[in-house]
Amino acid sequence: MDTGNTPMASLASQICDHIASIFSKPTAHPAVLDLMVAELTSIASQKGRVFLYGVGREGLMLKALCMRLAHLGLSAHSVFDMTTPPITSKDLLIASAGPGGFSTVDALCSVARSHGGRVLLLTARPETGSSVKHANVVAYVPAQTMADDKEDGGGEKSRTLLPMGSVYEGAMFVLFEMVVYKLGEALGESPEAIRGRHTNLE
Repeated sequence: MDTGNTPMASLASQICDHIASIFSKPTAHPAVLDLMVAELTSIASQKGRVFLYGVGREGLMLKALCMRLAHLGLSAHSVFDMTTPPITSKDLLIASAGPGGFSTVDALCSVARSHGGRVLLLTARPETGSSVKHANVVAYVPAQTMADDKEDGGGEKSRTLLPMGSVYEGAMFVLFEMVVYKLGEALGESPEAIRGRHTNLE
């Protein structure tokens, strides 16, 4: 795709439209936004903790969500942080495996389940992924990942607007912003309360 002469605003609109289209795709699976808000509202009401994990750029999106969950007043922790507490039966692990499975995601989900924790898995492959078998709840994000970003037919591949797993990762960011908005509404959190939990060590 040649974007050499495309104005910046037009290119930004193309990218945003591509990501937005993910959320209008017909699917037999429950709406991912509703699933996540329901799970997080339940955990908050039980005073449980939320743990988040993903690899690569998926992991970065989950770290961003972790920060906002803390701002909303939840006890939220990124797996492998030095101060991450043990998971218990009152807690929720949110993990992502866009292409279906990663060895670390599989292992961590299994450990969480073995300690009674609840597991919500985000994935673009809800039927075939190896991580699905470890999840209590599967949240389907119908976006391109690195597992299916190659064109068929051989020959020289044209340059795509969003390469590799960028569609999935971008959809995660937008999804999480929607989750934070809806969750804040459900928990009755004011903008002032949310801002008040932001670190001042900056």
